[in-house]
Amino acid sequence: MKLEYMGLNEINGPLVVLDGIKGAANEEIVEITSNGKKRLGKIVQIKEDAVIIQVFEGTSDLSLTNTTTKFTGYPMMMPLSEEILGRILNGTGKPIDGLGEVYAEDKRDINGMPLNPASRKYPRNYIQTGISSIDGLTTLIRGQKLPIFSGNGLPHNKLAAQIVRQAKISGENFAVVFIAMGVQYDVAEYFKQSFQESGVLEKVVMFLNLANDPVVERIITPRCGLTVAEYLAFEMNMHVLVIMTDMTSYSEALREISSSKNEIPSRKGFPGYLYSDLASLYERAGMLKDREGSITQIPILTMPNDDITHPVPDLTAYITEGQIVLGRELHQRGVYPPVTILPSLSRLMKDGIGEGFTRNDHPDLANQLFASYAKVQEIRALASVIGEDELSEIDKNYMRFGKHFEDYFIAQDHDEERDIEQTLDLGWTLLGLLPKGELDRLNAGLIEEHYKEVDERSIQVKGF
Repeated sequence: MKLEYMGLNEINGPLVVLDGIKGAANEEIVEITSNGKKRLGKIVQIKEDAVIIQVFEGTSDLSLTNTTTKFTGYPMMMPLSEEILGRILNGTGKPIDGLGEVYAEDKRDINGMPLNPASRKYPRNYIQTGISSIDGLTTLIRGQKLPIFSGNGLPHNKLAAQIVRQAKISGENFAVVFIAMGVQYDVAEYFKQSFQESGVLEKVVMFLNLANDPVVERIITPRCGLTVAEYLAFEMNMHVLVIMTDMTSYSEALREISSSKNEIPSRKGFPGYLYSDLASLYERAGMLKDREGSITQIPILTMPNDDITHPVPDLTAYITEGQIVLGRELHQRGVYPPVTILPSLSRLMKDGIGEGFTRNDHPDLANQLFASYAKVQEIRALASVIGEDELSEIDKNYMRFGKHFEDYFIAQDHDEERDIEQTLDLGWTLLGLLPKGELDRLNAGLIEEHYKEVDERSIQVKGF
């Protein structure tokens, strides 16, 4: 039986308080009606017979005396069916593309169900993004969670759109769930237009929470999206890539709501449960032993003041399996995407590349490129002290390698798609700038098969 209560005891930002409530449950959805306008809320805290409710559409115009609250007895549910592919939804899962409601074959609690660790399958194989710096050196593995650490003003939105357009798994059912939280209107339009013009929208489910939407809605958005991803992966047997941007906006919304509840703050004002809250989202990625599908996550977050020790990137790095770091120095030099190779890594990469997945030379080639580029940074530091003219000839070779590595391997146009073969071949071409004796991470067989010394001018002429 649904119970209705008249009046509110307190309104505090996005929260309302009711006293004298019996039989309420955490996460229960309530319907709040005031002045003929109905809005939804969620119970977030229960203290004896008092409940605190987050109101999704905000608390403006609510009255303490003339507001009716109906308790539904169930948590927030997401309507699901295969026809949800190609749809654009708001932060609470309501269609905003003018195509009508989603016909629901199933409805599920957006909070998900914890996966038994024993039923998980170890992530294998890879997802091709068409971006050399990712596919070659920080390969995205199916079932992995691999965040992108960015900063204000860096092109993470352009990179996210490019990954959605280009990501593919050969011969497999593939879909993308794109979750935008707290984005500006022009950014949301950019994403919609980009997906529509490239023709990939039919395999994408978009959730758009705008910057001017109520902050509480931002907490719901990723959970709605991940519920859709779980349905597509584990019921429709699809391989699903989930892109969530911006996790910093999500965390700041969590901080704002925590402050409204007068909770004791932790680092930089964030709630002490930020780690477990982020984990409740990230850990919904993975593969199951008895299902064909998979969920792979790319959370994107902006680091305030480019501070990688900020609580959001810091805690994200603990939970996820690596990170892709975008650098301001490369961006200022006009390199796109400005992926900073040395602090970037994919911890599951070794188990999803090589023979049977990408190519047998991929693991050793990636190690050699990484090692050679690391030596470039050491030599650049030396050159800044003694000057380039004082460097040895081999050091000058490394300087040339570093420049071309950034200009041709890391850099590529935002509409340029490279398959894994092109990426690996380009890596070998660039290693041809170095003497064979410097390739200490490669065995003699691979060097004999792939290595070919090249002249700096020939690389420019080929126009990689």
